[in-house]
Amino acid sequence: MKAEQDILSLIPQRPPFVIIDKLIDTNEKSGCSTFKISEQNIFVKNGVLTEPGLIENIAQTAAARIGYISLSENKAVPVGYIGAVQNLEIFDLPKINEEIRTEITVDNEIFDVTIITGKVTCKEKLIASCNMKIYINQNKNPQA
Repeated sequence: MKAEQDILSLIPQRPPFVIIDKLIDTNEKSGCSTFKISEQNIFVKNGVLTEPGLIENIAQTAAARIGYISLSENKAVPVGYIGAVQNLEIFDLPKINEEIRTEITVDNEIFDVTIITGKVTCKEKLIASCNMKIYINQNKNPQA
């Protein structure tokens, strides 16, 4: 299912903390986003997107996926929190004006915890990957 729409309607984050431009594809078990690195981004230092920016980009890709699913079911977009990052590997840092593509796959969902694998590519080269546990707060509405 194609999922291009206003990213701010899918995620609880707001500028300047938004680190995803588009959710370009999503389904029950995966999601894919793009993000063009901007000099103004708070995670950019010395002309590159830093490691915390890559981690947050993976988390926001997962958030956009669940936000899209929630909106399609006429539910509020939930707030999620990174519970753990494991097996983090960063091979390169993308530069200003480069575009990254992030793919997440849901490995497991247990109660309010979603376990994902995230992979970030730039110019079709893998630059980062990790496993992430995300706690979803189903009771909190970020628009309230």
